[in-house]
Amino acid sequence: MSSPTQDIPHYDAIVVGLGAVGAATLYQLARRGARVLGLDQFAPPHSLGSSHGQTRITRLAVGEGAQYVPLVRRSHEIWAELEAATGQSIYTRTHGLVLGPRDVAAPRAGKPDDFVRKTIGIAQRHGIAHEVLDTADLRRRYPQFKLRGDEFAYWERDAGFVRPEVAIGAQLQVAQTHGAEVHTHETLLSLTPLGDATVVTTTTRGTYRADQVVLAAGAWLPQLVQAGGALHSAPLAGQLSVYRQVMFWFDIGADTDAFSPARFPVFIWAQGDEDGPAFYGFPAVGPGAPALKIATAQYQATTTPQAVDRTVAPGEVEEMLQRYVQPRLHAPEAKFSQAHACLYTVSPDHGFVIDRLPGWQGVHVASPCSGHGFKHSAAIGEVLALRVLGLPEWADLSTLSAGRFAPAGA
Repeated sequence: MSSPTQDIPHYDAIVVGLGAVGAATLYQLARRGARVLGLDQFAPPHSLGSSHGQTRITRLAVGEGAQYVPLVRRSHEIWAELEAATGQSIYTRTHGLVLGPRDVAAPRAGKPDDFVRKTIGIAQRHGIAHEVLDTADLRRRYPQFKLRGDEFAYWERDAGFVRPEVAIGAQLQVAQTHGAEVHTHETLLSLTPLGDATVVTTTTRGTYRADQVVLAAGAWLPQLVQAGGALHSAPLAGQLSVYRQVMFWFDIGADTDAFSPARFPVFIWAQGDEDGPAFYGFPAVGPGAPALKIATAQYQATTTPQAVDRTVAPGEVEEMLQRYVQPRLHAPEAKFSQAHACLYTVSPDHGFVIDRLPGWQGVHVASPCSGHGFKHSAAIGEVLALRVLGLPEWADLSTLSAGRFAPAGA
């Protein structure tokens, strides 16, 4: 008698969610010859999750933790490989700044106190090309900033930005040339482990079987792992939060050339407590209409992908202009161009979760990236592919395990 699963399409791996990490994992599995299926409820690259907005900062000295340095370094190599394979521009080196007040340990949500000094220390320990600039150096090199006189900065030679939509699209394109299947507009309904160590994946359009599943669902992950969710996992249930963030673009008129990628860096500015949260920005880039991109982050109000307000209110635009652009940048002609909401999925310690999903045989989880993940995503995809295929892993991701959130004594 035939098995009831005999006629179900069988894959070495299924990747659920094809954003930053999912697309990278699919690409790395396919290029190693795996029979792999990628599923996404939308049509990536799209603007409904965390992997959109024209640009994402990449920097080698990662103040969030030295454990991330090997990932971002390898990601830079993978971006170069993809550029050579596709002819598309993915990474642009602009140099980068992490700046703040010299005599104030200015914390920012999700970042350690004195983020500038921690970044400098990591760069020194890992041999990353950098300089430490005082206020005079900053004024001479980057007159576009309005400085108070008490700032200092970490300057990194190889920092710049990655184009998220291009990166995702390139990885999906190359994955398919290596035989990967990509199913869009198809939503995960359930996973069912079988006794033969395979997993049955049921979606809104079909049923599939795989030796292993990689779950890269981003902002949709918290609902899946909550009690009563389709993939309940006790160590992660209740541990992941989703926050609405907003990215703003400003047309800067005659000052555009001064803020071009050749003259202006990506930056993170950790302000003093009285000035509010840190903010970050990018040179003026964009097809046909270059504009300066500025954003900050909030960690007070949580949301869900279903409930998030994707419109940006006029008051939000005015606050960004009055609180950050006008006081901090010499761009008197700055006028609002556009704004988009995105989602950060955040763990309690603002670190990643890269692990086998606790309690689920053959299921891996790759999320959340806590707002600082895109620059690492290409390498995370490679390490996950090696793990799925049972090959030696070049990176130690033990500090990113889901078990660190397990209740005491569990």
